[in-house]
Amino acid sequence: MPLEQLWAGWRHEYVSGATAAERGGGDGGCVFCRIAGSGPPSAENGVVWRGERTFAVLNAYPYASGHLLLLPLRHEEELGALTAEESADLWSATTTAVAALQAAYEPDGVNIGANLGRAAGAGIPRHLHLHVLPRWSGDTNFMTAVAGVRVVPESLTVAWEKLTAAWPA
Repeated sequence: MPLEQLWAGWRHEYVSGATAAERGGGDGGCVFCRIAGSGPPSAENGVVWRGERTFAVLNAYPYASGHLLLLPLRHEEELGALTAEESADLWSATTTAVAALQAAYEPDGVNIGANLGRAAGAGIPRHLHLHVLPRWSGDTNFMTAVAGVRVVPESLTVAWEKLTAAWPA
């Protein structure tokens, strides 16, 4: 199947402008920082767990039931800028999140990923976060490809209840 190319020289201004705006910040605040400061873990704020340096929150736009985000409490966008303690805490929280997902959902597998920067696919690139989500054999289907729709079979409240119950103490 040959790859077709569509020349769109006008897009360069848009792409470079979006990149400059992203690097400049000034977006009026960070949604993750607001969530981190929104009180103790609850179904309302989606926070499943909060540690000394890291927290876990449900993804508001999940790819699958139980899709978690693991974040440092300190606002930081670069992986290399985390302190050794923050890095260790983030990885420890990720390990714990995988255990909680396995206990709560019994998935066939787990995806762990990070999109570092807007060009890498980060929807919110200015606050580093890891995605941790359960996967099942056959959990992708025609709905995403044909209709552009993801089917998530449970509410965020139910996912929060399952994960907080399964989160190791």
